[in-house]
Formats: sequence, structure tokens, C-alpha cells
Amino acid sequence: MGLKRRVRVTPTFSLAAMIDIIFLLLMFFMLTSKFVTPNALNLQLPSSTSKTMASPDLAVSVNRSGEYFVDGVRVRKENLENAVAAKIRAKREDPKQITLTVVAEKTVPLDDVVYILDIANRLKIKTILATEERRSER
Repeated sequence: MGLKRRVRVTPTFSLAAMIDIIFLLLMFFMLTSKFVTPNALNLQLPSSTSKTMASPDLAVSVNRSGEYFVDGVRVRKENLENAVAAKIRAKREDPKQITLTVVAEKTVPLDDVVYILDIANRLKIKTILATEERRSER
């Protein structure tokens, strides 16, 4: 009786192709992660030298008690964005050409300053954080 034996084929898995694909994906994500910018505020901080700046287009102030002022006029926090947008519309200029100066006392919480900077970011206007001139100590 001539019974034929079956030839068993053992399946093999080559990791070389998988390693190549993983390497290419790793390189892709490493390169594209450099192009992603974090959600940051673009500020133009003036240096604390004796150099004077041009007069600001728009000024928003906040004092230590949490009162907001737009060009010297007191505004409630809830109405601040509308007040700034109204001032920009009244100037009839391109919002990208308008500069907002943020004036805050030293003791003002950072949250109040960031609130103003977020409004400026949403309205697409440039911001300057006003500082005092550094006095030399003798």
C-alpha cells in the first residue's frame, strides 16, 4: 500500500517588513510634529529701556480689584470683548494693523491678563504688554 505522506508547511512570519513600516511611521510622525505649533499667544514685549513707543491704537487696562478699562472707560468683564470689537470697528482699519496695549498693575492675577490676551487673539489683533522702565539702582 502506497500511502502518501502529507508534506506539512510551517507558516513563517517575517518581521522585516513590519519593522520597515514602523520605522517609516515613526519618521513621519517625528517630522510632522515639528510643524504643529502649540496654542500660544504671540506677544510683542517691549524692552524696558528708555525707548518710547508710538502711541497705541487701543489700550485695555486692568487694576488689582478686577476692573477693566478700554481707553480709560470702565467696562464690565462680560462686555470687554464687545467693547474692544466696537472700538476696532470704529477705527475702520484692518484689525491686523491695530495694536492693543495691555496695561496691568503688578498685583493683578495672571488670569486677568490672559483673559485680555485671549480676546485680542480671537479678534486677530497684535498685543503689547506695557511695562515700566527699569530704574537703575545706585
